[in-house]
Amino acid sequence: MAVTVPGSGHHHSKVLLHPTTLELSEKRIAIIGSNGSGKSTLLRLFNGLILPTSGRVEVAGLNTGSQGRQVRRLVGFVFTDPLAQLILATAADDVELSLRPLIRDRKLRRDEAIRLLAERGLERVADQSVYDLSGGERQMVAFTSVLASGPQILVADEPTTLLDLRNRDRVRELIRGLDQQVVVATHDLDLAADADRVLVVDHGRIVADGQPDEAISEYLKLARA
Repeated sequence: MAVTVPGSGHHHSKVLLHPTTLELSEKRIAIIGSNGSGKSTLLRLFNGLILPTSGRVEVAGLNTGSQGRQVRRLVGFVFTDPLAQLILATAADDVELSLRPLIRDRKLRRDEAIRLLAERGLERVADQSVYDLSGGERQMVAFTSVLASGPQILVADEPTTLLDLRNRDRVRELIRGLDQQVVVATHDLDLAADADRVLVVDHGRIVADGQPDEAISEYLKLARA
């Protein structure tokens, strides 16, 4: 798979991700790299937010290009900024939206949304506007909403970047406890160190791939060069 953006005028096309072959089977996978390295592009390929300009991406045997809807049922995506995906007025409303395909009865759906928020310590903010929540509360609501639909795989794009240390630790603990396979792009090397496998991306290429300590060491060499 590869991703290229066409140029305009006299500008040449730009390669966001060079031809890459990957099979990701580990339960916890982290992707690290500098800003603009291509890690977010790689992440967005996994649920069809971006389609490859060459090659293909398959999730559980499903092609993201031709079977995108089915893929997105399997793969939940958490963005860096939770306000990019919290689209309804309150926390409970947003979790309910994710539950609609699963629970038809409105009262049962509302009760389940409150229960899921309570599991994350968010019951008291269930009826608050998402704009009145702290950054950490918003991100935990975003995780709750995405997980409510029952994805088999969770993809998270720098989910701790906008958070303070306490809330970074909450997200880290949440990810550790999930049954789903998790693929996370991050600048948080502590979060990356929790993974079973770490990919290092640089200038649209995977330049290291392996155990966390080895891959993080390679990333630090690049960052300090």
